[in-house]
Amino acid sequence: MPRDAATHTAKDAPLPVRVPLATEPLGILGTLRAGRRNVLELIPEIATHAPIISNPRGKRWHMVMDPDALRRVLRDRVEDYPKSDVTKLMLAPAIGQSMFIAEGQEWLWQRRTAAPVFSHRNVANLAPVMTAAADRASARFAAAAGRAADAFDEMVTATFEVISDVTFSGNDGFDRDAVHKAIDAYIGQTAKISLLDVIGAPPWVPRPSRMLSGPGLRDMKKMADATIDRRRSEKGSNPMPDLLDLLMAGEDPKSGRKMTTEEIRDNLLTFIVAGHETTALTLSWALYLMAFDPALQDRARAEAQSILGPRTATAEDVPRLPFIRQVIDETLRLYPPAAFLSRTAQKNDELCGREVRRGDTVILPIYALHRHKKLWPNPDSFDPDRFAPGHQTDRFAFLPFGDGPRICIGANFAIQEAVIILATLLARFRFARIPGKDPKPVMILTLRPEGGVWLSVTSAESSG
Repeated sequence: MPRDAATHTAKDAPLPVRVPLATEPLGILGTLRAGRRNVLELIPEIATHAPIISNPRGKRWHMVMDPDALRRVLRDRVEDYPKSDVTKLMLAPAIGQSMFIAEGQEWLWQRRTAAPVFSHRNVANLAPVMTAAADRASARFAAAAGRAADAFDEMVTATFEVISDVTFSGNDGFDRDAVHKAIDAYIGQTAKISLLDVIGAPPWVPRPSRMLSGPGLRDMKKMADATIDRRRSEKGSNPMPDLLDLLMAGEDPKSGRKMTTEEIRDNLLTFIVAGHETTALTLSWALYLMAFDPALQDRARAEAQSILGPRTATAEDVPRLPFIRQVIDETLRLYPPAAFLSRTAQKNDELCGREVRRGDTVILPIYALHRHKKLWPNPDSFDPDRFAPGHQTDRFAFLPFGDGPRICIGANFAIQEAVIILATLLARFRFARIPGKDPKPVMILTLRPEGGVWLSVTSAESSG
């Protein structure tokens, strides 16, 4: 049963870990240090109160938290607000000109080609891979029962197993460990903000830190190209098509254009990076929040056990686990993996009464939006009932996957995977915080738990 709302939202109640937002101007060097340490420290505290903040001097920027203005940027005038040069500079070395970076017609034809890959039917067909990964994660947690385990490490393992299995089901000589290490190294170092980004240097000026990522990424791309070419020669030998098969078979319904090996590779690497990192983070933060609030953990466990009994969750169970889904949504509100987005205005415009000039940077601080005092009651508290049936929230106040035409193409895939794995784990185990070991939210490219998510693990049965 839901807990009493008064106990749940009391102002003096403990709060889950959060990022200390800036209370003083940072200056250029302070901005660089904060950006390399934790991008979210660039957000001023006032962003959780105001609809928009602007810097009209020097490198002009606007930080937007107003849902109507966000609707304009992400949906109504999306072509006038493409992804910023900084975003493209960070990601292009790893994922080329995939649909995540491409703009205009180049983006549109790729999106039309890939959309059927993530249809409800195809996503449901991939669910057995998620169920198998949940079983393997359960076995690892069972081996750790009675002691501490790093839930972040376990969830990264589980979600990478899922994405690699649904992408390259036949292995095809694809070195998964090498790919995993190359991606992790890229995110950890070369995706950090450069001083040249901070001062607004043009994109053609080389960023030295991003030139260091070459060998690992080059090897990863060569491996992917060879895998794609090998699969082409097999001509559909897989009994159940995986993401690679579906992308190879896909074509733009308007032009009939099909993706080249390079285009398939860049999009597959996008799916691998986004498909395991974001879901692993969501699950890690969800387990931390469950440990943070044992009463809500008990409630989620009761739902999972009532539906699953001793078995592992499947796609058919997902709609029957509404509270588990609420936990996932509230986790995405408090710790959105893509917590800081930016766009570059292509035309003069007006947002919240502010002049926006062509070339201005428009920042979408999703972390501040999700904790905005005027949009969410007690925004720093953990309350999954915000997402209970009947509760109304402005669609553009909750943007874990973005919105508009460029909403995350794999959102349904990620939600299905997260519900299957979380429900299975909560039905079988009890998770508790370890004093002094709470994670620290730090964003470089995604919002990661610095130091891991260390929890004590016990069997749900043996714990009573």
